[in-house]
Amino acid sequence: MDEYKEIALLYADETRRKVNELCSGLEAWQIIAYSVGVTLLLNWLYNFLCHPRLTIKQRIVQNFFKFVKSLPIIKDKIKAEIDKNVSDIARDLFPLKPGDSYITELPAKGLTRENILNKVNKDYKPMGGIDWKGGKVSGCVYAGTDELAALAATMYEDFAWTNPLHPDVFPDVRKMEAEIVAMTLKMFNASKSGCGTMTSGGTESILMALASYRDLATERGIEYPEIIAPVSAHAAFDKAAHYFRMKLVHVPLDPVTQQADVRAMRRKINKRTAVLVGSAPMFPFGVMDPIEKIAELGDYYNIPVHVDSCLGGFLVPFMEKAGFPLAPFDFRVKGVTSISADTHKYGYAPKGSSVIMYSEKKFRHPQFFVSPDWTGGIYATPTIGGSRAGAIIAACWATMMYFGEDGYVENTRKIVSTTRKVAEEVGKIPGLFVYGNPEVSVVGVGSKVFNIYRLSGALTERGWNLNSLQFPSSFHLCVTLRQTFPGVAEQFIQDVKECTEEIMKTPNEKASGSAALYGTAQAIPDRSLVTDMARGYLDAYYSTDPIE
Repeated sequence: MDEYKEIALLYADETRRKVNELCSGLEAWQIIAYSVGVTLLLNWLYNFLCHPRLTIKQRIVQNFFKFVKSLPIIKDKIKAEIDKNVSDIARDLFPLKPGDSYITELPAKGLTRENILNKVNKDYKPMGGIDWKGGKVSGCVYAGTDELAALAATMYEDFAWTNPLHPDVFPDVRKMEAEIVAMTLKMFNASKSGCGTMTSGGTESILMALASYRDLATERGIEYPEIIAPVSAHAAFDKAAHYFRMKLVHVPLDPVTQQADVRAMRRKINKRTAVLVGSAPMFPFGVMDPIEKIAELGDYYNIPVHVDSCLGGFLVPFMEKAGFPLAPFDFRVKGVTSISADTHKYGYAPKGSSVIMYSEKKFRHPQFFVSPDWTGGIYATPTIGGSRAGAIIAACWATMMYFGEDGYVENTRKIVSTTRKVAEEVGKIPGLFVYGNPEVSVVGVGSKVFNIYRLSGALTERGWNLNSLQFPSSFHLCVTLRQTFPGVAEQFIQDVKECTEEIMKTPNEKASGSAALYGTAQAIPDRSLVTDMARGYLDAYYSTDPIE
């Protein structure tokens, strides 16, 4: 990008020289008018060539589609089509029975506890959804046993009104939170200098780490810090770049192992690089990135390295004791400066809780927010939220106490064994292949013979709720405790076999229904249209208007 900046500056110098020649015989107002016009032109040229967060190719494509969509006849057709698709999606996802309606204003008189529970049981619980208790849902609910639910309910009842923003009022919650962080640091082999905080989930954990690295980069004079991450890194890194005015630089995966291409990562490093990212494991295919090699780069170039272990954070620390050793990935690896791990996934705590950890306090300090001069007093918070739910912390602490190391090791053994069994059996089915080496809890499935969304659609018809992926076309099963129950994994393998055998009879047939919709969305070159559809979906999520 530096060479383009030099070109832009050369154009600027030459243009200024020409302007001086032209202005020699002009009136003052003409000189001002020309100057304003040239300035605007130069600013546009510089922004087009040197946009801090987009490549030139992205800028060209973005501007082209922006122009096309601005044409009235095309603009109206696009809006009509998006509105239709959003309505179809909303009708399928948010159905109401005939006669049902939304509550849009407070009841004139408050309801009794009995009336509220009756209304919930009569009007809300029958709305149904997918039976996750039967083990046919990928990820989403990671434990959900009745005994654990009862424990969480008790903790919620006892700590419903607590708020860690006021540790003097609720010292018990403060102690629990500090202990959760300390236990998690111990799991990831942090030294005595290790530290961290709890957050509301994996996304906030990642946002907090990236906010810290942005501020540290800004202190070095970097206006637009860059994140270098594999294309498989969680979308939370895109969100961090969006919110914090950073540039996310993606690197490809090794086509065989599906791990981050470390050589490509090294080529992308420059003076603006604020952090390198690796996943342990990554969400799409459950593959462990080569954390040691990424950390070696970070250590050599003095760049922080974040390990995203949100998904497998309460599996990978126990895999060695469960009989499944992994390559080093935690704070024992020199160069790793932060790790995110979700307690509400394989830690089995209620949603939403996570832990962001740092190797040293110097990395955590920029995450803290302090307002020293507010008239309401000195205001300081460790994360995005001010007030936070102490009940979530208490329930998380109780969950970790409930399982203990032996419980987590045993659950890890069951989940990893099931995952590897599913990967092995699915990989044997003609027409299918498994992405990379799924060492932990996710099995990514693809096909070179037929449209893989046909298979995910067929499995949906059999009651399975799986994660559809894109670039490349694929889907995955994220194994939880529910899939380790007797017969569930075997049923999945059998259903995949039978559905694939049927599809292989007509492998060139096009996908239909929701499978076709997902494939079509993936093929749209103007990704802003997909963004508009997704925004429409979110609008529909909050809508209480009848869907026509």
